[in-house]
Amino acid sequence: MAHARGTDVLITKQAVFRRFWYPIMPSGDLRGDAPKPFRLLDTDIVLWRDAAGAPAAVRDRCCHRTAKLSLGFVQDGAIACGYHGWVYGADGRLLRIPQAKDPTRATKIKVESYSARDAYGYVWVCLGEPLGGIPDIAESRDPGFRQIHEFCEEWNVSAFRIMENSFDNAHFSYVHRSSFGDVDNPVPAESEFEEHDWGFETRSVVPVKNPQLQQRNLRIDGDRTVRNNTRTWWLPFARKLRIRYPSGLIHIIVTAATPIADGRSLIVQFVLRNDTEADARAADIVAFDRQVTNEDRLILEATEADAPLDTASGEEFHMSSDKPGLIMRRKLAELLAAHGEPEMRHGAARPS
Repeated sequence: MAHARGTDVLITKQAVFRRFWYPIMPSGDLRGDAPKPFRLLDTDIVLWRDAAGAPAAVRDRCCHRTAKLSLGFVQDGAIACGYHGWVYGADGRLLRIPQAKDPTRATKIKVESYSARDAYGYVWVCLGEPLGGIPDIAESRDPGFRQIHEFCEEWNVSAFRIMENSFDNAHFSYVHRSSFGDVDNPVPAESEFEEHDWGFETRSVVPVKNPQLQQRNLRIDGDRTVRNNTRTWWLPFARKLRIRYPSGLIHIIVTAATPIADGRSLIVQFVLRNDTEADARAADIVAFDRQVTNEDRLILEATEADAPLDTASGEEFHMSSDKPGLIMRRKLAELLAAHGEPEMRHGAARPS
């Protein structure tokens, strides 16, 4: 066993995390004339759809008397404050002051605006200059796959803990002993690793239990089966788990952890499968995956919000199967260093 002690990374205090894309809500939830508020990385934002139907996002604060713009309404593709009716465009510029003699006279007044896009049936937002694109899920463009929305909900857990858990083969036997884990075989499957600038991929073959609901979902008889797993991690908090079963069925789980605040995250999860509703009902697929994620949630919400990126000195102990999480910590530390940011601690000021 090795052990580590280091500083706790506070996600909301690291400016570089504002330069990544995060899913905020299902695209269908953003419609009509009612804007939607959200807190992303401790920043209050408001979202709506512009005149072309594209998502727009700005800071949720009117420049006049600081009222929340999310309490206003959408007017001709712009957002109007519910207090005095000041109107802002998708780029944050003030377009109209209803009380002025010349209501549309140009001013230099604006609120901070953010990049927003639709992808995979969700609205994604980036608070800064994007370092890259939204993670590419190639199967989403394959007509042989169907997509199933599973959930979009807040958990009281750090986004990093979600990602680390997603690549941890050692927890299956215990956390998931009521679903697919085998407590009598706790030794985790070995993984192969391939690192990239944007994250990494791992491959492993995992024997699992195959309970009755899964036998129907997978169309595989017997109480045991094997998962051929290919897992992809995108910096900082998105992953794809591609499971190939012996039957040829491919079940892909895409999970993103959107940091709301330190210790609180929005978890978005959807599935892609190369079968049809006639083969397996979407409701049954969601039911089993929800059992699994609720097992994770119970444990993860009992963990400390922040994890030390420095793995060289004594705060958390590690074992060999923790390799994916240790690589994550190293790559996140390298990301901070590349952008000149110290790892922030409780009580420290946010870097400029």
